[in-house]
Amino acid sequence: MPSDFLFARVLPACGLAAALAACAAPTAPKPAPEPMRAMALPAAPAASAPVQTAVAPAAAPAPSNGANPLETAIVYAERVRSLAPPDLAQEVQRLGDTPYSPLRATQLALALGQSRTSANTTRAQSLLQRVQADPTSEAAGLQPFARLLAAQIAEQRRADEQAERQAQQLRDAQRRIDQLNDRLEAVRAIERSLPGPARRDPSRP
Repeated sequence: MPSDFLFARVLPACGLAAALAACAAPTAPKPAPEPMRAMALPAAPAASAPVQTAVAPAAAPAPSNGANPLETAIVYAERVRSLAPPDLAQEVQRLGDTPYSPLRATQLALALGQSRTSANTTRAQSLLQRVQADPTSEAAGLQPFARLLAAQIAEQRRADEQAERQAQQLRDAQRRIDQLNDRLEAVRAIERSLPGPARRDPSRP
């Protein structure tokens, strides 16, 4: 009986000691949670995606709908300045035979203005006025250039007219000088044709 009583007292004590030992035993450190590494991996693609989105539109070329009429007119103005008079006349004829468009009218006005004749400059100004009154989008891009060209042609025409007036005045003055010289030379010829004594006697007619 005492042994059974002792066994009954010792068994719970051993169980309690084992439990305490298990609690007191140091536990092995747990590894770093794996989800941290899994969350760090998508961070780089997520940060680089906005950079690619911002750079791509800047590198994309603008859509081209053909040559700019204003640039074409400026290039033509540089080319027509070097044309010889026969080639310029052919260019005026060629452009005059083509159907109207704001660009063609501007080019024809450039060629006509280059000839610097009164009839051609008048025709060039009429064409440029038509371009300025044209409501189309092509004409809208050419209208500032057409206004500038019309002002330049008008100024050139005034300068040419003034130069022509001055040249006419010089021709008239030269003609009067020539007439006076002719009269003076005629008087001298008459004097030379008179006899010597008569030429020396101032009382004789």
